[in-house]
Amino acid sequence: MTEPVRKLCIIGVGLIGGSFARALRAKGLVHEVIGCGRSRKNLEEAKRLGVVDRFTHDPAEAAQAADLIFLATPVRAMPGIVKTLRGSLTEETLLTDAGSTKANLIRSLEPLLPPGAQFVPGHPIAGKELTGVTASSADLFTDRWTILTPTGRTDGRAVDRVRSLWEQCGAQVELMDPELHDRVLGGISHLPHLVAYALVDTLVRWDRESPMLRYSAGGFKDFTRVAGSSPEMWRDICLENREAIIQALDRYGRALTDLRRLVEAGDAKGLERVFASCREVRARLED
Repeated sequence: MTEPVRKLCIIGVGLIGGSFARALRAKGLVHEVIGCGRSRKNLEEAKRLGVVDRFTHDPAEAAQAADLIFLATPVRAMPGIVKTLRGSLTEETLLTDAGSTKANLIRSLEPLLPPGAQFVPGHPIAGKELTGVTASSADLFTDRWTILTPTGRTDGRAVDRVRSLWEQCGAQVELMDPELHDRVLGGISHLPHLVAYALVDTLVRWDRESPMLRYSAGGFKDFTRVAGSSPEMWRDICLENREAIIQALDRYGRALTDLRRLVEAGDAKGLERVFASCREVRARLED
């Protein structure tokens, strides 16, 4: 049986942070939620919606006597936040995060932790293009993956505790090496976002020469939906996972070059073979 969180501190009460609080509330697994963030308007909305019980702009104040601190900010903001939390991190406090990159983040955060403090790196793969607490929901993580990337410093009991909470939120939890996580997400998540950003940027520039965006329909809007995600968050992801993202972009570039050759050569069979193979993969993903 999962023990409820007595005091949960959410730093970054947006889509992910707000949804984590809502999911635990829905299961009766949290007694008090303290929110922390930069936007007073967003925090006031979080309180109005019942996502948090009270809020502050000061991370150290929010984390006082918390037994679980959840970092849900852009990854490059996390080291500075953890520095302010050092006085609040004890052996009784669990620190976890929702960062989309892990290896560099762990290298940055672990040296900042005081002796005895427990950090369980995590990544719920359940985002969407909407931002802010109004986009949050108690069922966001249902049947979605959450990856935990413990290190040699991470206590097994802390991992079990965080894993149990995520499972109660409806997530499927897997443990993974931080470097492997960054390679996997660089391909399956970070690359598609950059492709969407590049496509939108290409057509915006092209539209200045020959208006076309006014004719965009469902396919274009579906494909580029993720380009509506937080620019700040994706800036940090690109900077923190550069190597894996560059490798993914290189692979994608080679695939585009291959397709260009087939189109240029008028190779109908070759094009159909690629499209049919991709269609089969897409159908399997829907199963």
